[in-house]
Amino acid sequence: GRHTKLGGKKSEPFPCRVNAIPRPIPEDIPWYGVPANLIPFAGLLSFGSIFIELYYILTSLWNYKFYHVYGFLLGVYAILILVVCMTTIIVVYFCLNSENYLWQWTAFYSGASTALYVFLYSIYYFVFKTSMSGLVQTSFYFGYMLLISMGLGTLCGTLGHWAGSNFVRTIFQNVKVD
Repeated sequence: GRHTKLGGKKSEPFPCRVNAIPRPIPEDIPWYGVPANLIPFAGLLSFGSIFIELYYILTSLWNYKFYHVYGFLLGVYAILILVVCMTTIIVVYFCLNSENYLWQWTAFYSGASTALYVFLYSIYYFVFKTSMSGLVQTSFYFGYMLLISMGLGTLCGTLGHWAGSNFVRTIFQNVKVD
């Protein structure tokens, strides 16, 4: 079935009992419990960890400069992974704390929202840092930047969902049911 891991083994069951009837999600929650308010902040924090290095990457892609500090890029990538995982765990915690059990897409979007800021930064970079003009160059630039942003969004969203899933599984392992 769909819960079978590779090798034919059954996946681990959920660590605690789950009620078959879902509880209603409260309507009157504070602003920090609404996922639509939390997701942009998570993306902004993740983007803040990479935007300086993003300038050098875009310069090497579009202004024909050589990029040669790959070790530093690896360190920034490790920081991005850490920040995406931590901010997603915080967002999932706030959602669960406000009795919203629909955390899966919130976890994915909180990680993937980094891509929106990368694309907005690419618009800024196009307007102020390049001298491109014409339909072909503009469509080429924004087509590639859209693909790069979507790839980064998929990567960060997947990392966020993985971190949120591990967090939820860990906290529900400690629930004692009488």
